[in-house]
Amino acid sequence: MKCFFFKDKSKNKRGSNSAPELHNQNKSDTSAITRASKSSSSLPSPRSIPELYKEKEHNLRVFSFQELREATNGFNRLLKIGEGGFGSVYKGTIKPPDGRGDPTVVAIKKLNTKGLQGHKQWLAEVQFLGVVNHQHLVKLLGYCAVDGERGIQRLLVYEFMPNRSLEDHLFNRALPTLPWKRRLDIILGSAEGLAYLHGGLEVQVIYRDFKSSNVLLDEDFKAKLSDFGLAREGPQGDRTHVSTAVVGTYGYAAPEYVDTGHLTIQSDIWSFGVVLYEILTGRRVLERNRPAMEQKLLEWVKQFPADTNKFSMIIDPRLRNQYSIASARKIAKLADSCLIKNAKDRPAMSQIVERLKEAIQVSEEGVASGSRSSESSGSKFFQRKPR
Repeated sequence: MKCFFFKDKSKNKRGSNSAPELHNQNKSDTSAITRASKSSSSLPSPRSIPELYKEKEHNLRVFSFQELREATNGFNRLLKIGEGGFGSVYKGTIKPPDGRGDPTVVAIKKLNTKGLQGHKQWLAEVQFLGVVNHQHLVKLLGYCAVDGERGIQRLLVYEFMPNRSLEDHLFNRALPTLPWKRRLDIILGSAEGLAYLHGGLEVQVIYRDFKSSNVLLDEDFKAKLSDFGLAREGPQGDRTHVSTAVVGTYGYAAPEYVDTGHLTIQSDIWSFGVVLYEILTGRRVLERNRPAMEQKLLEWVKQFPADTNKFSMIIDPRLRNQYSIASARKIAKLADSCLIKNAKDRPAMSQIVERLKEAIQVSEEGVASGSRSSESSGSKFFQRKPR
């Protein structure tokens, strides 16, 4: 699903193969990526992402454009594994810096200079991923920034995620059905990654683009959040929000953010609720090929509340009888709490993590009981024929 960009007028400045620094920020984004002014308090102000990045930039490898060209066999179309607003992503193989040892398989994202996302998003991704460190966030290995006669080149080099994205496994009918337990593990890992961004760093980070296509899966199907080009620092001091241009993906962006441009961590919570319903239903947030009443996911699921007998009608039919109805109800109720219109009433990511763990425990208890009878008999599992 494509991103929408109501405002994106960043300009590129000439640079070199060196650690990237912030340039040319517009006024609306300044509060999100610069340090808050010092107050009269004796407590030190939290450091900004650029300041934290300066301490860790040496951990990132600086690649030449030729190295990455060779790694992808000249950016061969057969090695292309993805494409988005930023540009194209290729599978590649890089050699160790000293030339010794085995090569490493990586994913290489190449900026499309004519695309919607530009240098500012590339720079944000380098700096945020250069600072964060969590098992459920994709690892950035290095970058390439070259300005030459043929124009600018901006590339990012990540760890390779062989099982693609959550979006692929939920909606691509050519792939095997994603089992219920695995869905819960993936969404829990995603929640833990978001909880780290919201409260595990010196500075609060608003992810701003949580969606199923940005949840990547490693060889063990462990979830890792990717694509930090739209991430922003959270409000500091007595500010309640960050004012910024409205960007994101249709259907996932919180309504108060779309209406006002006021960005908070509650915006991420809304997006998380949307993905919870995608996990439950196996449906995209918008499907125009369905009947009018079923095209918008959030409007459709309202017809099947979690506490009613007809709730099971929204469950992904590909799961057949292999899911816990009691656990599914908990997930739906959690999604509803994330989608509360008043942003202040939505749960924190730390609370969401705990509620997801409870849902997983309920699911495991249901599996252990071995029950497979009908919902009307009070079973934790419900069997129905796939549509």
